[in-house]
Amino acid sequence: MWAKICGISTMKAALAAVEAGADAVGFIFAPSRRQVTPDRAQSLIMGLPPETVTVGVFVDATVEEMNRVAAHAGLKAIQMHGSEPPEYIDQVQLPVIKAFRIKGPDDLARLPAYRKAAGILLDPYVEGQAGGTGQTLDWTLVRWAAQALKNAGVELAGPDEPLTPGRPKLILAGGLTPQNVDEAIKQAEPAGVDVSSGVETNGEKDLNKIYDFLDMVKGA
Repeated sequence: MWAKICGISTMKAALAAVEAGADAVGFIFAPSRRQVTPDRAQSLIMGLPPETVTVGVFVDATVEEMNRVAAHAGLKAIQMHGSEPPEYIDQVQLPVIKAFRIKGPDDLARLPAYRKAAGILLDPYVEGQAGGTGQTLDWTLVRWAAQALKNAGVELAGPDEPLTPGRPKLILAGGLTPQNVDEAIKQAEPAGVDVSSGVETNGEKDLNKIYDFLDMVKGA
């Protein structure tokens, strides 16, 4: 099962995620209490093993900004977490994870237009917040999303495959914790999971929770 630890802002958290078996670590460049500067992300990334998949998270940034920050920081993938159009996927110079804030089944009709993405991430809709809310998505919607994409002729990547443009990996986010991620994977059947607030204590990454979360994911 593919797993990403998002909202990384310290070297200790970044190294813990990698050592615990995370497939990717995420750095947030949009306004957030977890936001980092491109310089800060660069310094953290330089301390990680070169094979680490480093993901930059943006909300409604321009293509030019995403490409510029990616090159400066040394990112390996981009996560678009706003209302970015499908054509951005071709213009960004790295594999793209497109995140969707899902209210209900009607929102799933938007997904096939982003078939060129390397990942499609489903996050619960919370008014005024782009992500990292700690709210849980209706896990049934992930299985419905997979079926909607397959019905549209989209070939999905499996849990053990790397991020591959044009073969999106369906990723579950929102409200995941070490206590519920095993059940979430069983019910939702995603190809990957993404966590931020669920591995924090008092708003800071908790190294024990990172290890516990990834132990559960890898054993699911």
